[in-house]
Amino acid sequence: MHLSSRQTEIVALAKAEGRVLVEELAAKFAVTPQTIRKDINDLCELRVLTRIHGGALFPRGNENVEYEQRRAIAAQEKQEIGRMAADLIPNGSSLFINIGTTTEAVGEALTEHRDLMVITNNINVANRLRLFSAIEVVIAGGVVRHSDGGIVGEAAVDFIRQFKVDFAVIGVSAIDEDGALLDFDYREVKVAQAIIANARHVILVSDSGKFKRTAPVRIGHLQQINTFITDGCPSQHIRTICEANDVRLVETAPNI
Repeated sequence: MHLSSRQTEIVALAKAEGRVLVEELAAKFAVTPQTIRKDINDLCELRVLTRIHGGALFPRGNENVEYEQRRAIAAQEKQEIGRMAADLIPNGSSLFINIGTTTEAVGEALTEHRDLMVITNNINVANRLRLFSAIEVVIAGGVVRHSDGGIVGEAAVDFIRQFKVDFAVIGVSAIDEDGALLDFDYREVKVAQAIIANARHVILVSDSGKFKRTAPVRIGHLQQINTFITDGCPSQHIRTICEANDVRLVETAPNI
């Protein structure tokens, strides 16, 4: 299901404020409360929001939002991030793309490129890019996660270590205020660490919502990143970390 522009804005408001209320949204958008209730019901059915009396909450904390829900969250922002990342990758490059809805947006934006070698542990990326004869797709072996089509485990780590590529495009589940890059699945983290270690230039792609989440497993730190692309960085401390470590910070919507 594609979200309407109003539903997308409702999700953004819920993400920023923690919750939204029907009456306030009806006044803001100049529509009836019934219209807003329908929007919220749709979003709650997708589990993007959690229903409460008179409104809805945005999921917080260590809750790993289901994959189809994550596709719907900040979809436009992810598309812009994907296009920006693709613009940095020249034809004829080799690259890793790991698991995530934002990295999938990068894969989608690469379809006009030529003479690429894309090595991925993301079945969704492989399935999309295999349709384009100018792109060679190499897929890692390992354990396939039912939740998102990610390939994880020691076999995937060993496979990744066979390569040394021009670029790595990685996503994360959360970015801590101290610059730590975090995820939920230890097996996925091991693959991401191997990807970072075997690329000449590492591009982190993440929507700004990742600054407000937490996750228990450490992938690495922003200082290991060369280019960080996001719709907006609300944290001055993160900006300082990027500046101190020569990380290029690219914001597609810097005024968020």
